[in-house]
Amino acid sequence: MNVAASLSSIATVRFPNCHRCFRSSKTLIPSSSLRIISQFSSSPSASSAPPMSSNTVAVESKKPPKQPWLIVGLGNPGKKYHSTRHNVGFEMVDAIAEAEGISLSSVSFKALVGKGLIGDVPVIFAKPQTFMNKSGESVGSIVSYYKIPLKQVLVIFDDLDLPFAKLRLLPKGGHGGHNGMRSVIDHFKGSRDFPRLRIGIGRPPGKMDPVNFVLRPFTKQELEELNFTFQDGVEAVRILLLEGFNKSATFVNSAKPLEQCG
Repeated sequence: MNVAASLSSIATVRFPNCHRCFRSSKTLIPSSSLRIISQFSSSPSASSAPPMSSNTVAVESKKPPKQPWLIVGLGNPGKKYHSTRHNVGFEMVDAIAEAEGISLSSVSFKALVGKGLIGDVPVIFAKPQTFMNKSGESVGSIVSYYKIPLKQVLVIFDDLDLPFAKLRLLPKGGHGGHNGMRSVIDHFKGSRDFPRLRIGIGRPPGKMDPVNFVLRPFTKQELEELNFTFQDGVEAVRILLLEGFNKSATFVNSAKPLEQCG
């Protein structure tokens, strides 16, 4: 049946008392025609959308953006201190950033800074340029500006009390006599509740003053050994950001020394 032809033949005359017709815009449509229209409107078509179930979500809610991690290496600026024991935190940050393709090429908050992603996690790398004893000025400013929770601030630094090239990842703790960490804790209003990755530099030989020892450069052999430590650090940070602290701590703290082939 041609519905359009049927409808065009309907008179546009108003019958106020007619109860068998549908009245709209002065057009009277007999109930028989309504049944035909109803059949066509209820039939499926390619353009009609399927009915929405009660469990269907009309608009997918967007996940809130992830808060960034701050990865800080402690050290002293300038060529004079390059590759010294006290700057091994800088060296580790450089190794991690390079592995992730992130350049620390900008200067802000008194630090060399680089931003990027590890997996889908935003990360900020920082090397404070304030000299070690004032590291907290830089780190505290970054944390405050980006509103980074302290549980997502990893501070990497040298440790005299760990065997050379040994790593130790802890969820919190004191400064252990390290002036850079003391400054960071002071600028965190005394809070010690932030993770830290300690890198062992060994004890000074004989009666050497520890202050002089930490400013000594690494030997060529020590630098070669540290490369393995840096590789472990890269993997540890990836696990930390993508899988959580516990898995990363298990990886770091139970790692066995690598046997080097002669």
